[in-house]
Amino acid sequence: MTRQHREKPRTREEYERGLPGYHDPTAGYGGAAPAYSALTLRIVLAALAIVLCVGAGVLFAVYGMPWLTILLGVVAVGCVIDLGWVIHRKRRGEPG
Repeated sequence: MTRQHREKPRTREEYERGLPGYHDPTAGYGGAAPAYSALTLRIVLAALAIVLCVGAGVLFAVYGMPWLTILLGVVAVGCVIDLGWVIHRKRRGEPG
């Protein structure tokens, strides 16, 4: 019997919220619990990385190290993008 015949059809809200074990190819084998992303931890780490990158970038700019300033600026922009995406996922109701 396939999974479609055993379980009720999923709703649009379930797909928008995120399906349990979607990113885990081994979900459901051996009685393993579905995997959830630690979104709150990602928010804290991204915010901390932004603060540290900006702070260190300012120090490197003052001491005349432009390459390190640019590198930390790129990392900070990546963290801002990640932070925005994770906040979007939390707002749409994903657990974590």
